[in-house]
Amino acid sequence: MMKNLLSIDDLDRTALDELLTLSEDFLHVTEREIPKVPALQGKVVVSLFYEDSTRTRISFETAAKRLSCDVMSFSVGSSSVNKGEGLRDTVQTIAAMGIDAVVVRHSAAGAPARVASWIDASIINAGDGSHEHPTQALLDLLTLRRARGPELDGLRVGIVGDIVNSRVARSLVLGLDKVGANTTLIAPPTLLPTVLDGWRASVTHDLDDVLPELDALYLLRIQRERKSANRLPRLSEYSARWGLTVERAARLKPDTLVMHPGPMNRGVEIAAEVAEGPASLITEQVTNGVAVRMAVLYSLLSSGARVA
Repeated sequence: MMKNLLSIDDLDRTALDELLTLSEDFLHVTEREIPKVPALQGKVVVSLFYEDSTRTRISFETAAKRLSCDVMSFSVGSSSVNKGEGLRDTVQTIAAMGIDAVVVRHSAAGAPARVASWIDASIINAGDGSHEHPTQALLDLLTLRRARGPELDGLRVGIVGDIVNSRVARSLVLGLDKVGANTTLIAPPTLLPTVLDGWRASVTHDLDDVLPELDALYLLRIQRERKSANRLPRLSEYSARWGLTVERAARLKPDTLVMHPGPMNRGVEIAAEVAEGPASLITEQVTNGVAVRMAVLYSLLSSGARVA
């Protein structure tokens, strides 16, 4: 039984498929008039976010509440962290209150793994530095499965944007490899890792060259707040060469899917008309995120209780 989810590599192909199938079950729960089950009643889940987040934090907290968990939300801005308290002291204090799981988001790569070594509660990585964001990859795979069917072998997926800083990209490349998809990384040279250590993907700097071949195009947010912002081209240049403009979208195959993890910089990574067009799965990604996080929490914390 899995105790933590720190990386997509914590899941083999069988475990990944089982988690996505369970997510489908929880999607049906979210569609009910009262989208709540007592499966994890009495369990306590802590939301420990050291970085700003809207989608991920609300998605995890919604997922936990729909499983009937008690949710503790830790606000760094009004905590003892501002008095100099370190991460270890913070999590050990929280753990002493009696908790079952901690959802950790932190700017330092490896922080959730350190937390897992300090306390006995289950730890879920909600994004650590530029390392990984495993539940984002899971919700993206679920979204692709629901659009294309359960077999994604041979699917051609292009990931375009600030890849060097992207924990989303790293987890998604690992996940796509596990399901047999073919991934192409597309970015300016300055926004690609110098060494693709463990990334099974081809690389190109020319989005227009690969557009007609893709079955799905995944657009990453330009992360101007991260440390390599000085590597970014001017935003007007980026949009002209690597953004999904209306004109560029017209060159995609009729059934090519368009995805984005949010929040979007409209008019930079993607034109507003394309984001809201029929090929876009961006809203579905948000909906699927709650179901995936319900499945992850259930898998880590349940003792065989039925999904009622």
